[in-house]
Amino acid sequence: MRFSLKWKLTGFLAVLLVFAIGLLSFLVLQGISNNQRREMEHAMEQQAAVAEDRILQMYVTGTQVDKEAFMRLQGPALARELGNVSGMRVILYDAKGKATGDSLIMAEKPDVRRTLPFALQNKIAYEIQGDVLDYLAPVVSDQQQLGVVHFQTSVGSQHLFYRSMLRLFLFAGAAVLIVSFMFGWIYMNRQANAIHALKNATERIRRGDYLAEPTLKRKDELGDLSGGIFEMNRAIQANVQSLQAEQEKLMETLETLRQLEKRQKDFIHNISHEFKTPLTSIRAYADLLHLYPDDPALIQDAYASITKETGRLYDLVERVLHLAAAEKYAFDHHPEEVDLKELLTDVCARMKGKAEQFGITIRQRLEPAVIVGDRNNLTHIFVNLLDNAIKYNVAQGEVTVSNAAGEEDAVVRIRDTGVGIPEEQRELVFEPFYTVNHDRARKSGGSGLGLALVKQLTLQNDGRIGIETPADGPGTAFIVTFPLARRH
Repeated sequence: MRFSLKWKLTGFLAVLLVFAIGLLSFLVLQGISNNQRREMEHAMEQQAAVAEDRILQMYVTGTQVDKEAFMRLQGPALARELGNVSGMRVILYDAKGKATGDSLIMAEKPDVRRTLPFALQNKIAYEIQGDVLDYLAPVVSDQQQLGVVHFQTSVGSQHLFYRSMLRLFLFAGAAVLIVSFMFGWIYMNRQANAIHALKNATERIRRGDYLAEPTLKRKDELGDLSGGIFEMNRAIQANVQSLQAEQEKLMETLETLRQLEKRQKDFIHNISHEFKTPLTSIRAYADLLHLYPDDPALIQDAYASITKETGRLYDLVERVLHLAAAEKYAFDHHPEEVDLKELLTDVCARMKGKAEQFGITIRQRLEPAVIVGDRNNLTHIFVNLLDNAIKYNVAQGEVTVSNAAGEEDAVVRIRDTGVGIPEEQRELVFEPFYTVNHDRARKSGGSGLGLALVKQLTLQNDGRIGIETPADGPGTAFIVTFPLARRH
């Protein structure tokens, strides 16, 4: 069932009014009840104090007897005296709970089974049954309890006042609720009509019947909304008129697509060329093995060459897939806080075996730093850079991995002691399939895809990468910068 906004607002207002009036009435009546109870307790404490003073006075100044005998002998007279003074019924009990005096001896005995044990333990206890209050207070002399004084009085006037206030709040609350609901319904109906007018205006715009002026002219949020709808109406008109200008943008987009198509063709041409070389070598050795199947030297040589070329081919395919995935699925990115020192230490440990194979020493100068990035991508970046630094180094060379943290970024420097990269080729090395030294790349198994993938992953992680020539010696230094994690 669908309810209009007018009835929803009206229902909400009714619930809000009932809750507010009910809560206010409850709090006021609770305050009245608490105040009556405090006044009653104060008055009865005063009466109990007067009664205790009178009993102790007679106990001290009278004939010296034990407390049980005193309460038994003086109880009736004291009960009548205290009843006359207080205007209430007074009953006295000795320390064992036995009644020794009653100011209204002919009246029905009250039930004090629940309150008397507390009073005999030197505690004040009272109970209200209907309109009758039974208030029991201990009487103590020299830290010994003589007995208990029991006041019985009516609290009917207090109950009558509370009931009259309850009726007043019920009638007044009902009147306020009805009047407030009527005014609220009128106001909500007006607001609902204004919203309905705005809805009709949006329907007109949807049909293409554009507005000449705002639907509502008010100085409130609905007036602002009406003005916003009118401005949207004008903007739609302007957009329809500016569609012709979009043709130029479409042409630019087509030009971009042509460039992408050219890059794709170049990519296919390069990868075909790269695939052809190892496949040619494998095929040549396969033909030789077919011609000379019994030549042990040829078999050994063919096994080594085919193994090397298939490994190179596998690595080439792997890097192409990584590069394609990085470009196509850039959205598959999970940035997190990464301990840079820990990550670089792990990468150096992974590449230690390969470095020893090439006779290269890896040195670490690492500082604590926390950056933001995808952990898998960061690992791939540093593994590729370290792999390049090892492969294109000189015999018995070194690779130094260091980092430093600035105010907003962390800088990682991976330096080798190789022959270096000419300045005019530093930007080209990040292009797919580009290698500085083709002969050395083939010997080391390089495909020209590693740095292209590194740059793509670095950009995805909001980083920057560059190449420098160290001022204090030969080699190449790759500088990678990533944003630091913000600490709160």
